[in-house]
Amino acid sequence: MKTQLTRLLSLALVALALVACSTVPETGRRQFISPLISTADEAKMGLDAFDQIKKEEKVSTDAAATARVKRVGERIASSVGREMPDAKWEFVLFASDQVNAFALPGGKVGVYTGLLKLVSSDDELAVVVGHEIAHVTSRHGAERMTQNQIANLGALVGSAYLNYKGVSAGTQNLLMGAYGLGAQAGVLLPFSRAHEHEADKIGLRFAAQAGYDPRAGASFWKKMSAAKNGQQASILEKYLSTHPLDADRIANLEKLAPEYMPVYEKAKLRYKK
Repeated sequence: MKTQLTRLLSLALVALALVACSTVPETGRRQFISPLISTADEAKMGLDAFDQIKKEEKVSTDAAATARVKRVGERIASSVGREMPDAKWEFVLFASDQVNAFALPGGKVGVYTGLLKLVSSDDELAVVVGHEIAHVTSRHGAERMTQNQIANLGALVGSAYLNYKGVSAGTQNLLMGAYGLGAQAGVLLPFSRAHEHEADKIGLRFAAQAGYDPRAGASFWKKMSAAKNGQQASILEKYLSTHPLDADRIANLEKLAPEYMPVYEKAKLRYKK
């Protein structure tokens, strides 16, 4: 048992040593991503996932709506301002009442017709698409994968240590359950909320650089909040949620918008809206 614990501790130290520190260019935030998760691997996973989604979801036949999504999406993609490794941009409109959109590594973006029914302008559509693409450019998926790998490794080491100390099975279950909740609420979920705020900020920048009004971020989320019947989350729900509360998000977007107004005013001259 001592040998197993030693091996696990050695593995944990090696894993931590391998985690690389990088920076999100648009915000300057330092992030930790395992070098075992390459951008090429991310792109491959994104391409495979998108192919599967297109097989399972109904693609819209509305030519005008599809063209709108592609037009807005391509402008956002061109505003990123840096290379997206292995990106093969594709913008697809799916026929579904889901009020949602997503972006995957490799430049694959999906928008649902339910979202188009809610947005009242290309500006609002642009901030949503910008937000989703920002998740990809910031490698939030790889960062989350790294965090989960470290948390899982920590659980293995903790379990081996408790076994080594002769702690009973019942006590072990209680302690490991507490560890799991602590890792989720204390680390993984807050990081996810931080990712959402970061994607909001970068998404507004992408939209503004593409000539779309950054004030549309707050107006869109006010509609989203109303669509959810204005339900307010409890303190516990806020603590355990992977996303910020609507009120917090709206306030943050309203605070950020003026920062990008000069960028928008300059960029919109290049486009005929």
